[in-house]
Amino acid sequence: MLQLLSAFQCADYRIVFGSPAEQSTHAVDLSTLAIESVSLPLNDEAFDRYIEQLQPDAVLFDRFMMEEQFGWRVEKYAPNAIRILDTEDLHCLRHARHQAVKEQQPMSAKHYFSELAKREIAAILRCDLTLLISEFEVEWLQRIYQVPSALLHYCPFMLAVTESVLSDMHEREHFVAIGNFRHEPNWDAVLYLQRLWPSIRRQLPQAQLHIYGAYPPPKATQLHNPKQGFHVCGWAEDALAVVKQARVMLAPLRFGAGLKGKLLDAAQCGTPAVTTSIGAEGMYGDEPAALVADGDDALVAAAVTLYQNVEEWHRLSERGVRLIPQRFAVEPHQAALLVRVEDCVNDLPAHRLQNFYGAMLRHHHVKSTQYMAQWIEVKQQFAQFKANCANVPLD
Repeated sequence: MLQLLSAFQCADYRIVFGSPAEQSTHAVDLSTLAIESVSLPLNDEAFDRYIEQLQPDAVLFDRFMMEEQFGWRVEKYAPNAIRILDTEDLHCLRHARHQAVKEQQPMSAKHYFSELAKREIAAILRCDLTLLISEFEVEWLQRIYQVPSALLHYCPFMLAVTESVLSDMHEREHFVAIGNFRHEPNWDAVLYLQRLWPSIRRQLPQAQLHIYGAYPPPKATQLHNPKQGFHVCGWAEDALAVVKQARVMLAPLRFGAGLKGKLLDAAQCGTPAVTTSIGAEGMYGDEPAALVADGDDALVAAAVTLYQNVEEWHRLSERGVRLIPQRFAVEPHQAALLVRVEDCVNDLPAHRLQNFYGAMLRHHHVKSTQYMAQWIEVKQQFAQFKANCANVPLD
């Protein structure tokens, strides 16, 4: 999100960042970036007055839930604003894969034609442009859901290219895993690592695994077992620092979507990784900076091999430091994004005319969501009225 905001600032947009979420201690202070922050009320006509007065040129929704909540209000009170959806990753794809894993079945139509998919695809069709972080997901939306390519734009990580200094494999030690514990694919990967680790440890008795991540719950910290070299370390003050010290990153992701920031961190640090085909999806192009394996035995074998094989380790380490300039450099992706947005803005009426299904969905969504939001608003007002009456003394 910060990369997107920076891109719009480069095009001289004034940025207002609005959110209904509670403040987080880990949040960036946007005022230092000359970005105004506002707290947005949910199901409240105060937002209507606010957006009508603001009259933005563009509105960027952070994931489809925000479009569901605010999209119809933006369309009604700021109809000339281009509406852009940032998916971050496709929730319906991640959900479908999660369901398939839980059911121990291959993913099929019953998984990807879910209620969640209907909501997310509807939000994509209602918007003028949707940003996708993975090339695979651009293709997936067109192939599975027949979403027109005119509504989609590939916009991956946009990162500054910095000079990386390669280290020797023997200067590194141990394995590392990292990821927010509240994110289900990460927690599943931790449990999977607990299953895989004894086999790795038997072959590498001096090796340790250090697992980092924000918000570790008690069920995670209870897995901490120093005697077996299985360390649950919690929050890392500097993620790149801990990744740079490790010899190999382990990311055995069994479900998920989008791009994996942990694998990008590993590549930046010249730390080769072992991951799954889902973990590697959309990341590497023709030169993976990881060993890709699926299944218990294959993952264990890859981890042991990469930890010991000097030639393979250095080959993947060198590929990692080339990853950003080759695939995720800020300049080409930022320029492409701004050109695509400008093209849509300059031809917005015609662009919308070509999106008949989106117009149809907006028509029905506005009615149903508007009446539901108004019902919630009246309910909240009535609750406040009752509370006020309870505090009024009676003679």
